[in-house]
Amino acid sequence: MSAKKKSKKKKGLPLSEQFTNWVWSKSSLGVHTIFFVGSFLLVLFGINLEQVLLVLTTVVSLEAIYLAIFIQMTVNRNTASLKSVEKDIDEIQEDIDEIQEDVDEIQENVDEIQEDDEEDELESDKTIQYIEKIESQMQIIVKEISELKNLKK
Repeated sequence: MSAKKKSKKKKGLPLSEQFTNWVWSKSSLGVHTIFFVGSFLLVLFGINLEQVLLVLTTVVSLEAIYLAIFIQMTVNRNTASLKSVEKDIDEIQEDIDEIQEDVDEIQENVDEIQEDDEEDELESDKTIQYIEKIESQMQIIVKEISELKNLKK
């Protein structure tokens, strides 16, 4: 992904997600490292270690509180998103069930049509047999008529 796309994607995120994502980045690690090292270096400039530790503890506690809040906001947003996806999945499942019912009905119709075709074919075969039988009888009758004509002559 290009830098512009990443930048646009990050700009579209809520502040809580941007902050949460930043906390887990390398730049955050660098900033925190510099901050903590700098805090302890203040002792070299004559600031009391207890005061440095007090301020550092307060800052770390506040940061942890805000981070927990931002993480909870992100979790809540993701949970809402998952509920939306779950609802979409349920709707898709209902659609699939309806389609399956339609497919079953179509299969039943195809089976009925095949049965009708088989019945029609049987009926047609019977009709052909009757016609052939009639034809054969007609030929016999024609032959007999012909013989009778010959006898009269």
